[in-house]
Amino acid sequence: MLNSRDRIVRKARSHLFAKGYSAFTMDDLARELGMSKKTLYVAFRSKEAIIRAALDGFAAEIRAEADRLLADRSLSLLEKLRGFALGLMERLSQVRPEVMSDLQQYAPALHRHVEQLRGRNIPYIFGRFIEEGQIAGIVRDDVNPTFAGEYYLHAMQGMMHPATLDRLRIGPDVVLDRAIRLFFGGLLTGPGHKEYERSFP
Repeated sequence: MLNSRDRIVRKARSHLFAKGYSAFTMDDLARELGMSKKTLYVAFRSKEAIIRAALDGFAAEIRAEADRLLADRSLSLLEKLRGFALGLMERLSQVRPEVMSDLQQYAPALHRHVEQLRGRNIPYIFGRFIEEGQIAGIVRDDVNPTFAGEYYLHAMQGMMHPATLDRLRIGPDVVLDRAIRLFFGGLLTGPGHKEYERSFP
């Protein structure tokens, strides 16, 4: 059973992802939770503190899900990767595309915090997938997992930037799906890959 702090954080997350930062009010949140605004301020000193806790919890859940899947010996690496991708796309589908631009405009410190959370999660999670893929023999052993994780991080930081989302007119969930397919599936067809190996031995 959730304690009151956890209830506040979960409701704040859904409130933020549906309405954005600028439309997020403590009055609305208190009303949706059926508690007084004073009770909210006992648990959290400010709107920013509640949202930061909601974002931290979201990032922690993503990391925990990756750890759970990677520890599951009954699944192949690609089954784990697919399970992780589907779960993360489900979570990101709750985030309206304009939420990130709203956060960047009205709460730049929180937007930077989102980027810092990605900076901790992405290299860790995708580095572990790459390492496990190397052990399983399905990822090239000449790939440096640290480099690959950083490469993917910087690609995703750019792709998740509000201006990029606005320009492409897609949401974070679609970005994630396309990025994983491109990163792990590659650009080249079977014949193209053979030609690539001949051209770049």
